[in-house]
Amino acid sequence: MKAVGYTESLDIENPDSLIDIELPRPEAHGHDLLVRVSAISVNPVDAKVRKRAAPEEGSYKILGWDAVGEVIAIGDEVSAFKKGDRVWYAGDVTRDGTNAEYHLVDERIVGKAPESLSDAEAAAIPLTSVTALELLFDRLGLKEASENEAEQERLLIVGAAGGVGSIMVQLAAQLTNATVIGTASRPESEKWIMDLGADHVINHSKSFSEELKRIGVNDVTHVACLNHTDQHFEPLVEIIAPQGKFALIDDPASMLDVIKLKLKSISLHWELMFTRSMFQTDDMGKQGDMLNRVAELIDAGNIRTTLGAHYGTICADNLRRAHRDIESGKSIGKIVLEGFS
Repeated sequence: MKAVGYTESLDIENPDSLIDIELPRPEAHGHDLLVRVSAISVNPVDAKVRKRAAPEEGSYKILGWDAVGEVIAIGDEVSAFKKGDRVWYAGDVTRDGTNAEYHLVDERIVGKAPESLSDAEAAAIPLTSVTALELLFDRLGLKEASENEAEQERLLIVGAAGGVGSIMVQLAAQLTNATVIGTASRPESEKWIMDLGADHVINHSKSFSEELKRIGVNDVTHVACLNHTDQHFEPLVEIIAPQGKFALIDDPASMLDVIKLKLKSISLHWELMFTRSMFQTDDMGKQGDMLNRVAELIDAGNIRTTLGAHYGTICADNLRRAHRDIESGKSIGKIVLEGFS
């Protein structure tokens, strides 16, 4: 089968950082589905792993954790899927990734792909939607919307124009009664976030407190910081309400002074979407449930794809371009690739 991988961790400008390769097609056993991959998307984790994790000598590392495709074989313990099903998923960082024609994935972290989206449109969503739902409800503990619940919570999403932010804005707007505030620093990013359903957009290159005052908000009850947490940490602590919650997904370059959270009794939450699959947790199947829920929201017309750019077929040249743009930190929405030449 065709695949894209690497043998050593290299700068993305090096032509050997990602290369086209041929590998044997894997076989499905146990809870695994064998999926013929139709489309993938590229996430910051792809670039992080490429730069940090070299494969064993004589082997290849295959990246990619978002996919849409068709089930062509199932393991002997599979119960929820059959051959021919169109599925989507975010994968498992401990296994080979989706930058390959055929891919093995545990059925418990797989959902039925939304019928109303093309393969490319759907591939933009799995990893970020699971991350966003886990942030909103498992980590930050926001309340789900109900007809009688008054709007009380105020959610600030830092870096709301990126992959996770783009779907988190939509899910928060649809599933909670919180006031949703996104951050951006460019006009095109601000428009993107407002079009996705945010109540307000503020500029994260300016003072958070002054920007909140500009929109008539004194403080926020919940913060999801999706990038540059080390730069934003102290000013964010200032604008979080007492007993508020702070969640992050990135890897701060410098140590966070968490003692600053004490006076307000602010809780700190890390989110890593791969935790459930990495540790085979008892509730691992919840990720499949999340994907099915998002598919229902999409097919009902409540959530739209976060596809920002389509970079063509799945090959080393196009993936290097995608990694380069992801590393720039300026991409809007998700970068998608589709099919093998």
